Amino acid sequence: MTALEVPSFKDNPKLKLAISGTYSTGKSTTTEALSIATGIPRTHAKTSRELLVDLVPGKTVMELNAMELVKLGLRRFEERVHNESSGDAFISDGGVFHEWVYFEGRMRVGINPGADWWIKGIKKVVGLPVKHFYQRYTDTLGEITRSRAKRVYDAYVHLPVEFDMEPDGHRPVSEKFRRLSDDLLVEALDRMDIPYRIVGGPIPDRIEKIVEMFDLPVVVPIEEAIEEARRRVLADIEDLKADARFHEARRQKSLPRRIAYAMRY
Repeated sequence: MTALEVPSFKDNPKLKLAISGTYSTGKSTTTEALSIATGIPRTHAKTSRELLVDLVPGKTVMELNAMELVKLGLRRFEERVHNESSGDAFISDGGVFHEWVYFEGRMRVGINPGADWWIKGIKKVVGLPVKHFYQRYTDTLGEITRSRAKRVYDAYVHLPVEFDMEPDGHRPVSEKFRRLSDDLLVEALDRMDIPYRIVGGPIPDRIEKIVEMFDLPVVVPIEEAIEEARRRVLADIEDLKADARFHEARRQKSLPRRIAYAMRY
């Protein structure tokens, strides 16, 4: 596929740029630093853990069945649409079709990709009668989110998998799921006929490349922006860990409970 020309912020001061990348690609730090450095607002959806407190109280992401995952994905999609509706320039952390990639990956790898082998085996069997329905839903979600991405975003930057997944305990996925998600993201970008570039390397190099590529303004020195972004992202991760420990301490850990959630698809 011939690479489409990327737009310039100088020519389009309402530039809507999305940054894609799967788990542990530095996406949150990159988008946060880019936003601080350029003064362009960053948009994103709340994390799954934040949303589950109201959507499915008492469950972790690992324990969600397929319909609960649908609910979570639609809620995150709603948040992205709302946060990206101002009409002004923004930098999106992920973009709307991330929700399709997440669900499609789960359909292929298993509804709970980070679970024990026996739980994944049970899920595979009990899901046979309904998997066709969920796959049709997933395909439809893909069409809707890719169509919106084409209408809304002026360009994409994709961050490839270059580092090992952080063992911080709040990423309920497997390495296989992460690699598959990366492939799905690139495949989706190829299909959408939207300008995009793959940008790797250390975060300072990434920021400089993206700024130069799109002629973005720099209102805060890049090194300072990265330092502040890392501080914010680390604070968010620590909050996630603390929340996870709190809910884990309150959660029943009996074998019957584990079997009960394994038997629901």
